[in-house]
Amino acid sequence: MTKLSPEWKKSTYSGGNGGQCVEARRTSAGAAVRDTQNRHLGHLEASGAEWTALLEAVKGSAH
Repeated sequence: MTKLSPEWKKSTYSGGNGGQCVEARRTSAGAAVRDTQNRHLGHLEASGAEWTALLEAVKGSAH
């Protein structure tokens, strides 16, 4: 699984202008992700295997 911090970290792909940003953090079960503009809505959690699969799928579609 990609190394994540237990603290929320903004994606390095997010611009510095406060636009479309997501944050992710490590959880005991895997990872969590949330929208920085809508933190009050909560977050989505994924197991380590699900998080790895998501990242691999995103990387694969970037080609």
